[in-house]
Amino acid sequence: MRPISPKVLVEELVERIHATAAPWVRVAVDGAPAALPGELADALVEPLKALGRPVVRVSAADFLRPASLRLEYGRTDPDVFYTDWLDVKALAREVVGPLAPGGSGRVLPALWDSARDRAFRVPYEELPARGVLLLDGALLLATGLEFEVTVHLWLSQGALARRTPEADRWQLPAFARYDRERAPADVTVKVDDPRHPATLE
Repeated sequence: MRPISPKVLVEELVERIHATAAPWVRVAVDGAPAALPGELADALVEPLKALGRPVVRVSAADFLRPASLRLEYGRTDPDVFYTDWLDVKALAREVVGPLAPGGSGRVLPALWDSARDRAFRVPYEELPARGVLLLDGALLLATGLEFEVTVHLWLSQGALARRTPEADRWQLPAFARYDRERAPADVTVKVDDPRHPATLE
């Protein structure tokens, strides 16, 4: 493990993303909600824009399946949470696929409002060439979706349990399974203490 400051972590990730040769750079910032992947993805936006890279920010939480499908077998089934909560086909169709080589560059930034259980009414965004997709979410590296850069924010079992709200601890077996089954990330960052992260070399 290599200790690193949050500021330097952002700088190194921006440098890696900026150096990636692709028509569009699709970046997954993956981690359990307790690891705060959305905050890291947000922190990358302005530094990338300062380098002249257009950015579209998407959260996997806005691509959950409708409640009638997501909660068909109950609200606290960790296996269903692992396999059936995220609408992977919609993410592939509306976000990741259009940014593959030869794609349209036309991205839908949000699909389903899970709090209201209805579709968002947001327009598509055209991401210019050399643009960057910053997608944050949980369990992304077990979906088969293709990315140019993957970042995984890792918490030890104890830290994950401590930082997960009581109401969500039924999800812990899913994250334990994920640690066994997920694809390796390009960059893995231990964030037991978010003020003092460490990259896995």
